Amino acid sequence: MEKLIITAAICGAEVTKEDNPNLPLAPEELAEAALEAEKAGASIIHLHVRDQAGRPTQDKDVFAETIKLMKEKGVKAIIQPSTGGAAGMSWEERIQPVYLKPEMATLDCGTTNFGDNIFVNDLPLMRNFAREMDKYDILPELECFEPGHIYSALQLKKEGLLNKHLHFDLVLGVPGAIKASLKNLLYLTEILPEDATWTAAGVGRHQLPVALNTIVMGGHVRVGFEDNIYYKKNQLANSNAQLVERIVVLANELGREIAKPDEAREILEIV
Repeated sequence: MEKLIITAAICGAEVTKEDNPNLPLAPEELAEAALEAEKAGASIIHLHVRDQAGRPTQDKDVFAETIKLMKEKGVKAIIQPSTGGAAGMSWEERIQPVYLKPEMATLDCGTTNFGDNIFVNDLPLMRNFAREMDKYDILPELECFEPGHIYSALQLKKEGLLNKHLHFDLVLGVPGAIKASLKNLLYLTEILPEDATWTAAGVGRHQLPVALNTIVMGGHVRVGFEDNIYYKKNQLANSNAQLVERIVVLANELGREIAKPDEAREILEIV
């Protein structure tokens, strides 16, 4: 079975230090969290950034500073900026980190009821993202919160806008989107192209069971404070690295080797 790529989604756009005081927010904190997660076994760092007040921002300069600090600390993992930003941001605001020319970035593949908010990703917006990522030779990670999002991504492929290896991130358990269950995970994977790779992320208490099933099924795993701030019921996680370490233990028990950053690049066909 293919080596396991672990993605650490280290802060997200919604979680606050009031939710978990161990949440990294400042560029220096994010850089340290990325290094710790990589040492624990992560080969992709999924990156959101915040402004000085702790609010989500897509400011290219904040991304640039954070990525620079990560590299100065010796992070070798794939640094994957989010173009999701936060609900209500324009596509021009959200696209900013793409202009830093990262190896990989996220591309959200459909509009979603996200709790009380609507996260808008219509096809014209998706086409804009895909064109810009293609222009700068960036591998999109295709973020899918519903089955229809997979078909929207395949529509972009049909239109010639996705010219690299197809890698999906299947997000289960967002309030308002597809529920986190083994049945739903199986269904989502069954409608993916045979030559695609996929990561799965479970939100909140679903993070661990989704990860466990994904390891067995041959997919890749995303964990981290963006999706879940607890290690177990009523016990806050100490760090993103702690959540990564648990996946490494499970993978070892189940016979999946952990991909190092350069091995992840080979699997994802990043050249």
